[in-house]
Amino acid sequence: MQPRTPFVLCVLLSQVLLLTSAEDLDCVPGFQQKVFRINQPAEFIEDQKILNLNFSDCKGNDKLHYEVSSPYFRVNNEGGLVALRNITAVGKTLFIHARTPHVDDMAELVIVGGKDIQGPLQDIFKFARTSPVPRQKRSIVVSPILIPENQRQPFPRDVGKVVDSDRPEGSKFRLTGKGVDQEPKGIFRINENTGSVSVTRNLDREMFATYQLFVETTDVNGRTLEGPVPLEVIVIDQNDNRPIFQEGPYIGHVMEGSPTGTTVMRMTAFDADDPATDNALLRYNIRQQTPDKPSPNMFYIDPEKGDIVTVVSPALLDRETLENPKYELIVEAQDMAGLNVGLIGTATATILIDDKNDHSPKFTKKEFQATVEEGAVGVIVNLTVEDKDDPTTGAWRAAYTIINGNPGQSFEIHTNPQTNEGMLSVVKPLDYEISAFHTLLIKVENEDPLVPDVSYGPSSTATIHITVLDVNEGPVFYPDPMMVTRQENISVGSVLLTVNATDPDSLQHQTIRKCS
Repeated sequence: MQPRTPFVLCVLLSQVLLLTSAEDLDCVPGFQQKVFRINQPAEFIEDQKILNLNFSDCKGNDKLHYEVSSPYFRVNNEGGLVALRNITAVGKTLFIHARTPHVDDMAELVIVGGKDIQGPLQDIFKFARTSPVPRQKRSIVVSPILIPENQRQPFPRDVGKVVDSDRPEGSKFRLTGKGVDQEPKGIFRINENTGSVSVTRNLDREMFATYQLFVETTDVNGRTLEGPVPLEVIVIDQNDNRPIFQEGPYIGHVMEGSPTGTTVMRMTAFDADDPATDNALLRYNIRQQTPDKPSPNMFYIDPEKGDIVTVVSPALLDRETLENPKYELIVEAQDMAGLNVGLIGTATATILIDDKNDHSPKFTKKEFQATVEEGAVGVIVNLTVEDKDDPTTGAWRAAYTIINGNPGQSFEIHTNPQTNEGMLSVVKPLDYEISAFHTLLIKVENEDPLVPDVSYGPSSTATIHITVLDVNEGPVFYPDPMMVTRQENISVGSVLLTVNATDPDSLQHQTIRKCS
């Protein structure tokens, strides 16, 4: 019997892959064939190709580097394994390690009929230190299995291999865990004789990103010989989820006249793909603005943060001169960092230009006329004003004040909330004989204060001339009521009371007559 090799390195599976091509869901990173078998030749000839290695990191193989477990072999620029010199015996197994910034993987060359040799251990140990998974103190050797999601038929397909260098003859491999004998069952299985692990259907990373499996060896009676040893299956993300805006409706407000660069709102989307990859790396863009006046680019969105800001001058952001104070933006989020291959999701942002009180109310005319009968009360005139501000805000709503001509508080003025008119009312009856004319000075202001650079001018005051109409009033007795006190048994014909009456219409020549 040949002596056993003192060190056997059996690492067959790849390390974590960061990203695969979005266009090719079948691109499996690493060696496309992981195990090779050749017959022991009479001699390995210097620079003569032994086999071709097909390795891909699915990103162009930039900075690809190979290492071989034997110092007598190398991989040339064409991916061919060649000997560095003529040599006859190299052992039963060679390991070829390939790595790029994105992928580490290992391939195994089995030399059928090869002789075990006591090779240069310092070279073997040096190679072992650079391998993705260090040799453990057990005979079952596993490393993580990486499987792209959404693979196409055919299934089942081999995805990795478990090796037991000291497995007794007749023993078998057994695989357990979530995805095997636990829900979801039947996704993975192992060849009990060879240790090849296969997947039976396509995987969805958004459902399960990893599977924790366990491998053990058993005897013919099913008793565990070694293990269980953990085996992690990592599902490699594919760009199969487009960005989604989840928090709508998106409504933002910006005050008219705001400085350039004012932040209006933030819009962010969600992508269910792996956040550690470009599959979920989003970039934002404004696809369309409606209306497109006075500029087709009124707003800008930060491509990384999703913040929408103003980009026009404050003068263009004038609510009173805009065609429409409401803008609708079609915002898109694209994954793959905004590359053309990325998936796109869209949403509508509504931006309202809010009014500020930059216009004072103005009376439509300087003087108003009103007439009222003496003794009457109620509204006698409506005062009209103009205001260019938003009718739904306090910047438009008017508040009226009588500032002169109302010493007896006979008049009051209120605002009609629908028309913004000032309703002047008589609240205490007027007496024609006391005053036939009244002149009031009225001012109008807004509920909200004006902005600092705007003030109330002469047009915010008006004069109201009120004419009191005389009414034919009845005589007034004095005193009223009257009380008469006389002794009983007064004789018939005696005078009980002399009645006095006056006519309030003192400016008219009228005669008071007695009515019997």
